[in-house]
Amino acid sequence: MSVLLLALRARAWAVAFAVVASIGADQAVARSERGLEVEQSVVSPSNIQGEPFGLLTVALPEGPLVAKWRDAERAIHSDMNIIVDCRADASNCISPPALQFLKIVKAAASRDGLARLGEINRAINLAVRPVSDRAQYGVDDHWTSPLATLAAGAGDCEDYAIAKLVALHEAGVPRENLRLIIMRENATGEDHAVVAARVDGHWYILDNRFFVMVEDTEINKYKPVFAIDAEGIKRVQQPEIAVAMLGATGFETKPASPEADVTTSTIAPASAAADANEHAM
Repeated sequence: MSVLLLALRARAWAVAFAVVASIGADQAVARSERGLEVEQSVVSPSNIQGEPFGLLTVALPEGPLVAKWRDAERAIHSDMNIIVDCRADASNCISPPALQFLKIVKAAASRDGLARLGEINRAINLAVRPVSDRAQYGVDDHWTSPLATLAAGAGDCEDYAIAKLVALHEAGVPRENLRLIIMRENATGEDHAVVAARVDGHWYILDNRFFVMVEDTEINKYKPVFAIDAEGIKRVQQPEIAVAMLGATGFETKPASPEADVTTSTIAPASAAADANEHAM
């Protein structure tokens, strides 16, 4: 390794840790632009390499979004009790949504790799029609469990995403290869929820607006804001930290493809006065 390359990598590490240090110097717990508290996290190359969009994440402490996800997790747990019973004895299952869910999972489990992801993406997109939480429930933001979404046959983007997340895991995709991602459109500030699933080291995005899945590196009109995985909710860190770390560790980044932009979401724009974990996604 040349002296110049060593010097460049050392400088990249210095930049990364300088940014982290400057965040910690201001306060131990930083606030995001929308009032959500974000805890400090240890920066490590494994975090960068393993996350969708190649970005760092930090754990999100208590707050409205965490509470909302915990409510969703409780509803998912209740769903799973019904699904387990219906899987064991389908003839006595009294839940049509559970039977529908199991049919989707069975079809996906018979496939491998991208075909498995595509089966889940297609089936849930066809089973649910898009409708806002305001129109459906009379509130700005309501997260539903997979069976509730299938029973209604309608939901907004996070309802699609939750159903896909659970279905993918039931179909055999390991939890460590799944994320529910909340993204924000650069131009409008609109939020949108999708699922990211990893196959052969690549993250693919399952979107309720498209049957075709694209890699995370092909999306450049949105930036990820939050990631939900088996460990809980995490805030996506500043991209300049990840870029410096990637350069320092030798990981290769792939530029976004300008011709593969994701189209504008139809959800309502985010309001600066709205609750930090609000509204339709």
